[in-house]
Amino acid sequence: MGAMTQFLHHMDWLGFLSFILSGIGCLICLTVHELSHGWVAYRLGDPTAKLNGRLTLNPISHIDWVGLFLLLVVGVGWAKPVPVDMRNFRNPKRDMALTALAGPVSNFLLSVVMLLVGTLLIATAPKDGILPYVLLFICRISVLSVGLGLFNLIPVPPLDGSKILFALLPDRMYHFMLRYERYMILAVVLLAWSGSLNGILSVVMQWVMFLLCKMTGFPFELVAYYFF
Repeated sequence: MGAMTQFLHHMDWLGFLSFILSGIGCLICLTVHELSHGWVAYRLGDPTAKLNGRLTLNPISHIDWVGLFLLLVVGVGWAKPVPVDMRNFRNPKRDMALTALAGPVSNFLLSVVMLLVGTLLIATAPKDGILPYVLLFICRISVLSVGLGLFNLIPVPPLDGSKILFALLPDRMYHFMLRYERYMILAVVLLAWSGSLNGILSVVMQWVMFLLCKMTGFPFELVAYYFF
């Protein structure tokens, strides 16, 4: 009993809470990202995501465990790709690019919404109690969401940025790249795990977060204190 009491006394509860909040934040960011892909594809004429049960807020339907682990540990990651059948699109290359773009855009919008909620809470809520923990959660979701959006805009298959870039390619090269993009995921994993992307991504994330904080009135100093 004494050993258990000593263990609990020395445990880093703030770090543990931060990890739990990060896990919940990751699930929210990934779910919004993938749901947005499926919803835009559905609106553009492809029901594949809907038929596969991907138009849902249930995070289990969207989770790729490697991508979730990297998002938690490294700060960049991905979810299980939403199935898309380009044959259902009226303009396949354009509509595929719009479907791909929907994920990162949704993450930036989610960050804006969270920062606006944080600004409202700072102005109206009591400054004691659970407010600091709520603001920590808001900052965590905002930073994770921006990081996820930016990472997926990198034009390396199978990330969303590659599908946007591929829309500019001739049809023959476009279909060739799509056919083999699944085999390039290993390169993405190695880049993320090695930390090769961390430097430039961190700088861009700080810049984007600064702009979003300015736009929403949320104190960037609070975000920087927690995460940068």
